[in-house]
Amino acid sequence: MEDADAKAPSFKDLNLSPAVAQAVAERGYSSPTPVQAAAFEPAALGQDLVVQARTGTGKTAAFGLPLVSARVKLEPNLPQALILCPTRELALQVTQEIEALAKYTTLKIASVYGGASITKQIEQLKAGAHVVVGTPGRVLDHLKRRTLDPSALRTFVLDECDEMLSMGFLPQINEIWAQLPANHQTLLFSATVPKEVTRIAETRLKNPTFITLSGDHVGALEIQHFVYLSHGDKLSELLQIIEVENPESGIVFCNTRDETKRVALQLQEKGFKADWLNADLSQAEREQVMKRIRDEDVRFLVCTDVAARGIDISHLTHVINFDFPEASEQYVHRTGRTGRAGRVGTAISLINPGSIGDLYYLRLKYKIQPQERHLPTRQELRTRQEADVIASLSLKLSAAPLSETHRQLARRLLASEGAENLVAGLLRELLGNPEAAQEAASAQRRAERPRPALRPPGPSEGANKRRVPAAGLRWENDAGANRERGGHRARGRAARTGHLFRYEVHDANGVDTNAPSGTDATLPRAGMEATQPELPLVSVGSDDHGRADDAGSSDRHGSDRHDSDRHSSDRHGPPPPRARTHESEHASDEIQGSYVNLFFGVGKRDGASSKDLEDALNSAGVSQPDLGRIQVKHGHSLVQVAAHVQQQVIARLNGTTICGREALVEPARRRE
Repeated sequence: MEDADAKAPSFKDLNLSPAVAQAVAERGYSSPTPVQAAAFEPAALGQDLVVQARTGTGKTAAFGLPLVSARVKLEPNLPQALILCPTRELALQVTQEIEALAKYTTLKIASVYGGASITKQIEQLKAGAHVVVGTPGRVLDHLKRRTLDPSALRTFVLDECDEMLSMGFLPQINEIWAQLPANHQTLLFSATVPKEVTRIAETRLKNPTFITLSGDHVGALEIQHFVYLSHGDKLSELLQIIEVENPESGIVFCNTRDETKRVALQLQEKGFKADWLNADLSQAEREQVMKRIRDEDVRFLVCTDVAARGIDISHLTHVINFDFPEASEQYVHRTGRTGRAGRVGTAISLINPGSIGDLYYLRLKYKIQPQERHLPTRQELRTRQEADVIASLSLKLSAAPLSETHRQLARRLLASEGAENLVAGLLRELLGNPEAAQEAASAQRRAERPRPALRPPGPSEGANKRRVPAAGLRWENDAGANRERGGHRARGRAARTGHLFRYEVHDANGVDTNAPSGTDATLPRAGMEATQPELPLVSVGSDDHGRADDAGSSDRHGSDRHDSDRHSSDRHGPPPPRARTHESEHASDEIQGSYVNLFFGVGKRDGASSKDLEDALNSAGVSQPDLGRIQVKHGHSLVQVAAHVQQQVIARLNGTTICGREALVEPARRRE
């Protein structure tokens, strides 16, 4: 197979016709993508091609440019190129792209697909069409009616050829193929090229050229993959996972049409903006769903593999496999829709015992190693509800600035002996019925998209990053292996790895001090960064030497450890944490002239740099003259800003996601 040159030339090097070059320039394309550069010349010369390139890399233009620039002529006024797509949506998308490339030519493009009026399509074909884009069933119908004349066809394109040459479409494709002129050119494009496609290409194409760029499996390796073992009630389990993960947007894949409607309706009843797409919908209904997607009025689209072809949800963050696909190529296609252009991407799969073999084969074939997770516990779901209330309160109360008197009273209250009861009383007066307040806050969160991250995570924040428990805790992972220090035990869920861990708080005798006995102190998991602050992973009690820890020295935003503490698999167990507060380490500098110090609950362990914080501050409207020193610590950061923008920064950045983590932003406190 031939690898395309990594360095793409300019469009001038492709020798486009002047009219096509003008259309390309108008669309704002500066240079061809690798697949466009690699495919143009052999396709323009009439060679048969099999092209593999990742989803979202410009494959439509890769075959569209040589068609409208070189292969299709004004005479004869008959179809000279036939492009087949697996779905109506993809056929429309391809038609729009070809029309845009042929804008300054007089070439005519016709689109024929099921669900639309065949009479109008017949009239369009009779009026003359140089390029025909369609779905196999409707194209075959026109061929049988003799309303589509194949005698002048020079180029035959199969877009998403892995799907087109599957058993479902293959009989129709073979029937169409048999009616094409013997000397036609064939172009096969897809993100995956399984052995079946290679075998068909080698037997039916004329000396085909294989152009292999990075397929979807490469993109799949760049995102995070998680699997949950289903206990049987998959619909309830899916709702629990979405509740805790809280994706910004996602496609939920089902293997049957009936499941798509059932899952979407359950999501709607739960309060999420969801819709479904399958072949049972009429064309008008499908177009209505597509409009909602374009208007970003759909947070979760539930669909089958075929229905999803050609659908693009902007900045998709999650792909969720309600049904695990039987073919590894389907998994690669599905997950290739997220994590594009360097953005964060997450794939979540529910698997039952019957799918374990398919999961094993996926690991073996594409080296994709999904991390196993356990379904959310009741405590985690309760933690989500509590986080929703906190987020709702934060949004409601952060609008008006607080006076120093309010802050002083708050500090006194928090330092008082009955602080917990006092805060609980204030919440009772403010919220009324706590259960109703929690449900209202959760409903509000479900109805809205979480705020997107300011940037993708840094290199240290991928799926392999591990957080370390504090000294005196024993890790127990999914396989039952454990690490032990000081004889204390811990189980819970690690926020970024997805492995099951829980922690208990012990006294000097190793007795769990949590009440009631056996209650899980559960950590949030990845995906909750939009609304829930990450809880500390620390042990309160005795250290390895039996000394009582100073509770006041524990960082409530997470212990600030040395970088070497990151790896939970350390052979000798995790080293003890260096406890810190988030108070300013430059207390005398808290207010320097017109500048104040702000605490940011994000640091080096999250992959943050001073540039990331500067970008976040710029997005909050802070200009360079109002920005002072930025100190990025391991577990937090200290930033100096002009006093007059302090409240603006807190209001705009507190609770936003920086480097994949929700950032608590507040004034740095003086050390007493």
